[in-house]
Amino acid sequence: MTDTNDLTSAALRAGFAAALGEGGRQSRWLAAFADVPREHFVPSFFQQDEQGRWYEVSESDPGYLEAVYSDTALTTQLDEHGVPTSSSSEPRLMLTMLDALDAEPGHRLFELGLGTGYNAALASALLGSDNVVSVDVDPELVRRARKHLERGRYRPHVFAGDGAEGCPDRAPYDRVIATAALRRIPPALLEQARTGAVVVAPIGFGIAKAVVSEGGEASGRFLPVPAFFMPRRVPGKAPDFAGLETQLGRTTSVPVTDVLDRLRFPLSLALPGYRSCSWRDDEGELTGVGLWTEDGSTATVHVSGRVRQTGPRHLWEVVEELAAVFPDGEPAREDFGFTVNAAEQRAWYGEVGGPSWAM
Repeated sequence: MTDTNDLTSAALRAGFAAALGEGGRQSRWLAAFADVPREHFVPSFFQQDEQGRWYEVSESDPGYLEAVYSDTALTTQLDEHGVPTSSSSEPRLMLTMLDALDAEPGHRLFELGLGTGYNAALASALLGSDNVVSVDVDPELVRRARKHLERGRYRPHVFAGDGAEGCPDRAPYDRVIATAALRRIPPALLEQARTGAVVVAPIGFGIAKAVVSEGGEASGRFLPVPAFFMPRRVPGKAPDFAGLETQLGRTTSVPVTDVLDRLRFPLSLALPGYRSCSWRDDEGELTGVGLWTEDGSTATVHVSGRVRQTGPRHLWEVVEELAAVFPDGEPAREDFGFTVNAAEQRAWYGEVGGPSWAM
């Protein structure tokens, strides 16, 4: 067997693109994956050891290039607490989202979430650099992405700013994509999109695809694939676990595990931007789950069924409502849709008149 470290980057890219196209998948984006060197955009990344400690992998380390050309998301930035704040997404999911755009050469694209710059380079390969605009809220990420892009021949327009505001100077856009998890589609992006434009964005733990109609309205459905992107950075309150100690609590019949698996996606729509954590005993068995939202609402649920809640919203009641709507099994993502109008953005299940949640 040939050692992949002895192969050239070009050969690795060709195999990488071929693997993404396995099963006869037809996509004009595969040529971009074969053309754009991913290592230009991920000169180093972070992995975790068996104890969960982060360590850096760089170009001089064994297995680096093999990891870069694997179908794996690579963590590229950590904050001061060791929490990931940026990554190069899983390539197969990137391909799925790019395919969903139904983009043609010459289409103008706005991207919310520049990150490493890899996705913007892929977009430039098909659409042309002059037609790609990408923004990130983190100036340091933008500086690095520019440096990465300079290693190749693609020069999209990139800048630091609030992606939710778009870039009106280069509008209107034929296509819009987000690579950071959103709670809803920013109205400014719809206003800057042409009628008939396609928007693809991670919302909750899924990928939404919408078509823009007149007046900044849009509608669409979710793709069948799960997605867990870095959230768009917004301020919020920390969970108030200490405040729960004063609550008497009550019991619930909904299993704690429901929020970790089968109800995870609909919960991400019903509680936009919620966060969660879990506790386990010395044997690794789950003992409880915590939920919180940016307004300070916090809930903890023990595996025994004991619920404690505090804050302006009772979060576990939302879970119980979802359990009543979906009493058995995990609902399919593609059975969810959403509509956007001047009054609100709303996700729904089945059809427009079905169970729904404000986004």
